[in-house]
Amino acid sequence: MPGTDLTEQPAPLLKHDRDKGLAPADAMLWLRSGWADLVEQPGVSIIYGCGVFMLSVLTIAGLFFLAMDYLLLPAMAGFIVVGPLLALGLYQKSRLLEARQTVALSEMVFVKPLSGAQVLFTGVILCGLVLLWMRAAVIIYALFFGLHPFAGIDEFIPTLFLTWTGWAMLFVGSCIGALFAAFSFAISTFSIPMLLDEKTDAFTAMGTSISLVWNNLPVMIAWGCLVLGLTLLGLATAMIGLIVVFPLLGHATWHAYKAIR
Repeated sequence: MPGTDLTEQPAPLLKHDRDKGLAPADAMLWLRSGWADLVEQPGVSIIYGCGVFMLSVLTIAGLFFLAMDYLLLPAMAGFIVVGPLLALGLYQKSRLLEARQTVALSEMVFVKPLSGAQVLFTGVILCGLVLLWMRAAVIIYALFFGLHPFAGIDEFIPTLFLTWTGWAMLFVGSCIGALFAAFSFAISTFSIPMLLDEKTDAFTAMGTSISLVWNNLPVMIAWGCLVLGLTLLGLATAMIGLIVVFPLLGHATWHAYKAIR
């Protein structure tokens, strides 16, 4: 039509579509901010960490009691998947500290996210991913060792690390596990804090989280390595280290969310 400018104008970038220009070193700043939140009113964070530790111990004890110790290693990997959901109360503490409010343990345990039940829906999806990963782990084991009964964790660990078959299974399992971990990291890292802080739906939050991770990939790779390294450190100390490591990572994740969002 006359007078109509047919020149194509680029669509404006949404806030979460933009590269914030963060460097990998910024991940350490988030960790320092997380530590600052941890040492401010440290009692509630440590008690929260003790709760996560006890939940981990009960889960492992339950696997042995049910003779499902073959799922021990996948379950430890699954801990990283559901970690952001378990850290909801830690996000709440950092959120309240940001608003210069005193934090009570009850406010961390009985959190009321602005998105309501959408957090639970996201949690169901994350738990579904964990169950899918465990089933995949069983199939991988069967492909390499056949349909033989699990010999027990004491015999399995030397086989896993000292034989060619074990090395091959470890390589394949690690590659497939990395795909599960990368996907769960992308959808959950910022979706849970977002559902706490904003009124939105689960799929929008997960989609936004993926976009934020993808558009800030260098710093998010650095952050993912820090999370993995510290989590493995916590698990390697018979999970006692999680009492401090988990609250530290939870508080730091909130600062990562605020820096990128």
